[in-house]
Amino acid sequence: MTKRFALGIFDDEDVLLHAVENVREAGVKIYEVFTPFPIHGIDDALGIERSRLPIAAFFFGLTGLAFALWLQIYTLGFDWPMIIGGKPHIALPAFIPVSFELTVLFCCHGMVITFYTISKLYPRWKTPVLDVRSTDDKFVMAIEVNESTDMTKLTQILRENGASEVNQKEMSKF
Repeated sequence: MTKRFALGIFDDEDVLLHAVENVREAGVKIYEVFTPFPIHGIDDALGIERSRLPIAAFFFGLTGLAFALWLQIYTLGFDWPMIIGGKPHIALPAFIPVSFELTVLFCCHGMVITFYTISKLYPRWKTPVLDVRSTDDKFVMAIEVNESTDMTKLTQILRENGASEVNQKEMSKF
């Protein structure tokens, strides 16, 4: 599946931030903005909702805690009961370090897997990049276009909002 994009290339992050707001007000749907470093406020300007990853982190941590407690209670209480230092078989204060470590382990690994899955950052031979300069010193606004898109109007909107270049690019794997 091939997608066509109009790329607005910007030289300054402040100009880009204002351009995002103005382009969205003009009714143009922005596909993505690529920058060489994070820009404060770009998420709000693009209208990106707050991430639900913290909810996933909570459930991954809860799963790790439940697994740690189950493992220790089953192992030391039922499968291989041992009296260690005169403590009862199921001594919850002694389980705190292992429970903490497995909570963190499950949370971290689950978050990495969830983030990569949501972001579609799968292992691949060649990562698709719309404009190589977006990794160095340029700011790229990508707008998905189709046959009904008026490119002259779109180019005019981008130029009026500070784009130094407006290019078109087709990507087969994005």
